Parts: sequence; structure tokens; C-alpha cells
Amino acid sequence: MGQALSSRMWFRRNPPAAAEEPRAARDGEAAEAGAAVVREEQAGEAAGPSAAAAPTRQVSHKRKAGPGGPSAKVPRRRSREDRSRSIYESLFLRGEDSDVKICAFEEEWCLHRVYLCRSGYFASMFSGAWRETNMNTIEMEMPDKNIDRDSFHQALGYLYSHRVEIPPCRVIAILATASMLQLDGLIQQCEEVMMVSINIKTVCTYFYSAENYGLQNVRYICHQWLLDNLMIRQNDELLPEISLDLMKQLIASSDLLVIEVEIDVYTTLKKWMFLQLEPTWSGPPSALLAAADLYFAKYKSDLDAAPFLQTEQGRAFVSVFQQLRLSYIICDLPSAHIIDQDTLIPATWLTPVYKEQWLALLLAEQSRELGPADVQVSDVRGNSMRCGRQIHTDEQCSWSWSGFNFGWDLVVDYNNKCIIFRRSALNKSCGLGVSLLWQRKVAFRLRVISLDETGRAVLRKDTDYHVLSLTKDQRLEVVNLENEDLIFPIYVACNFLYLPAESGSGPSEEPGTSSMT
Repeated sequence: MGQALSSRMWFRRNPPAAAEEPRAARDGEAAEAGAAVVREEQAGEAAGPSAAAAPTRQVSHKRKAGPGGPSAKVPRRRSREDRSRSIYESLFLRGEDSDVKICAFEEEWCLHRVYLCRSGYFASMFSGAWRETNMNTIEMEMPDKNIDRDSFHQALGYLYSHRVEIPPCRVIAILATASMLQLDGLIQQCEEVMMVSINIKTVCTYFYSAENYGLQNVRYICHQWLLDNLMIRQNDELLPEISLDLMKQLIASSDLLVIEVEIDVYTTLKKWMFLQLEPTWSGPPSALLAAADLYFAKYKSDLDAAPFLQTEQGRAFVSVFQQLRLSYIICDLPSAHIIDQDTLIPATWLTPVYKEQWLALLLAEQSRELGPADVQVSDVRGNSMRCGRQIHTDEQCSWSWSGFNFGWDLVVDYNNKCIIFRRSALNKSCGLGVSLLWQRKVAFRLRVISLDETGRAVLRKDTDYHVLSLTKDQRLEVVNLENEDLIFPIYVACNFLYLPAESGSGPSEEPGTSSMT
């Protein structure tokens, strides 16, 4: 995690004692001259290094009237924009009256200490603490491989003009240079460019750079973009760019937008692992899963059916696959078959999960103990079932998720921009007797998300976590979107955690929802 960059002011507030050329900075007055330049530019004085070091006090004089004529008018001063351009061209590009030479990338820049001191890096260099303080020619080596000749040139020019064009394809190089030179204004401009240009091609690069250079806002937005889009935009353009550590964070998060159920998270990991092992593969997204299955099937036969994650190649991915919530995969028969046939996951991982789920089923069916009075959000975050649905058009639809809590008869309706939970004893997909319990208690959270063509969320509604307690055939409106301008498709994402029903002849609390404590 990169550390946040600190903002430091290197200029003194007092102007220099006398008007001098910028070479006076060699005698230890670089910081004072820099402040004088800033004040001089704000006052609109004529450009040039001599004027930059001059006192800022101005005295106005009336022109004497000529014989028989009125006073001559003072010419209007040039605009600050013209002055800035003049300074940039004469002092930076042509190097007029230069007092220091910067050498890097086998190139020389004839510059001025008074302007260089606008950078915290050069202000420290010229303050007397470095051996370069009194040197006229300074050789520089770049500590960051992201810095190149063009970004270095642009950052030096920024010291003279405070302007720079930052296309998204160049923002990382400029950010790296601005970070080295401690140019907080330029860093902020880079951050603004990154925040509006996040897409499938830039998100991973921006995420890693934000970590390196301490841009916490950019890092957060990129991380959220990946949580929203990982399960939707699976191709050989995005998946190979996601590192092991980043994928581990995403798969562990309860905020991951899962379309359908947990087995789809496993399928995504299988495709991602294949592309990590075969980065040169290319093909349409529709062919990616078949290519991954073929690769691991061949690998399985070569290794006599040893679980892939126990092989030398597979061990690198163990920590990522450990973030899967296996208990929500094995409770669905088709999903359990996929896990068994792939033999990617060792049996030593699965055996205790099967045992745990069988005991949970017995507990839900036979136990007469009271359920928990309080539920901690932290418990739900790490253990909840993640499931979702894509709604393509603004038309009525209903669905349920397979394998949820041993066949609990929960049905989700979308109708007239409302999302409703209901229990249906007539739901034939629920085959186990546990679904017939008169009351079920579940912790849940529901989110509604709409994404634009770049993957940016244009709508995000979140219920936070609540406890849901529904009796048979009861309906509960969870989210109302009537006042929202919906852009389809929209995604409905849910987190569920089953809580055993409370014992007794009747409910211990009125059915419905209550906020979690």
C-alpha cells in the first residue's frame, strides 16, 4: 500500500532584501527568490528571471503632460496567460539567463533555481543539505522506472507554466515524475484524470499505481469498479491483469457483485487461473471456459488425478481459492458435481465442509434451540451467501436461487420498479421439508446497481444489513425504485445468512425486518 504523499511548502513568506538576478539563489536565497516570483506573477510584473527576483512593492507614477497635450495613457498590461506563455518559451524552452543545468536521459535542460524551487525535491536540493546545493550542473538518475524523458520534460515545464496536458495514456508516467519532484498540484491533476478515465483497459494499472503513489481515492474507485464488473466482464483483456493479491481481495469481499450463485465465482477463478498460466491465449470470451476446462483436464490426466492446487504450479493460487465460500457451492447438486469432476480443489478442503453442512441441515430441521438474539455485521460479511440477478428490461419477473439454505422457499419479484421478497409454500423447486417451517429467520442485504458502458456505477442503492423474518406466503417490499431513472440492465445483488428458527408455538417477534445490532 503506497503511503499518502505529504504536501510541503518550501518557500519563505518574506521577499528578498534586494533586486537580484536568479543566480543569487546560488548563495542560499533560492527559496526566497521562488516566493518573489510567485508574488510577482500574481501582481502582473513583466516576465524574466531578473524581474522574478525583484521586490514586489510597486510605485505608481503619473506621466507628465506634454506641452499642449493630456497625459499619455499607460499601456494595458499583458494578460497573465500571455505572460505565462512568454516565461515558458523564453526561460524554459530557450533557457535564457539559466543558472543551473539539469542532465538526465542523455539530455540537458538549462533552467533557473528560482523556478526549480517550486518543487519540494529541488527546494531541498538547493537548501544546503545536499552536495548538489552549489553545483551548476546536476546529473540526475530516475529512481522510478515509470519516469521517462517526456514526463520529466513536462514536469519541469509545469514549474514554469503550471499547465500540462495529461492524456490518460500518459498519466502514470507524469504521476510518477510529479511524485518524485513533490509537485502536489500536478499530482492532483493526475488524480482527476485517472478518476474520470477508469475502464476495463485502465482499471488494474490505475489500481496498482494508486497503491504505489498514495492516491487513496483512485484506489478505492478502482477496487469498487472491479467488485462491480469482475463477474460481468470476463475476458482475456481484464483477467490476466489481476494479480494474485488483488484477486484474493476481490473474492474475499462480500461486496463482490455475483451474478447467480457462488459456483460462478469458482468458474471465474478457474478462467483467471488458466490465463495466469497461459497468458498468450487469445480467443472470444465465450471460448474461455472451454479452453480452461480442456487445459486442466489434460493436466489432471498427466498427473494421475492429483488435485491441481496441490501441485507445484497450483500452490501459488491456494490463497485465492481459499476465499471461496464452499458451503454455498456444495449444497447445490450440479455445482457439487462440477467441483468433483474438475479436481482442482483438494478433498481435504471439501470433507469438513460437507460435514458442516450436513450438521447444519440437521440443526435447521430438528433443533428446538432459540436462534441468536443479535447478529454482528462482521459475521455476515465473511460468511454470507452471495447471489445476484441481471434484469434486462423493465418488465415483471420472478426468480429464486438454487441451493439456498436447504431449499428455503424464498422468491424474489421485480414488479413496477419494486423488489419484493416473499415465501411461497407452492414453490416446487423447494423439495426439502425444512422449507415448510412456519417461520424462517435470515440476515440479508440487498443492492441494486446500474452500470454505464465503461463499467461505472450510475445507480447504487443499498439496504445495509437487516434481519428478515417471514412467515409462509408473506410478502415484503425491500427496495422501491419508482423515483429512480433506471438504465437497463440493472443488477440485483444479495447477501444472505441463515439463522435457525426460534422455538415455541409462535413468533418471538413480529414478522418483517429489523435492523441488525
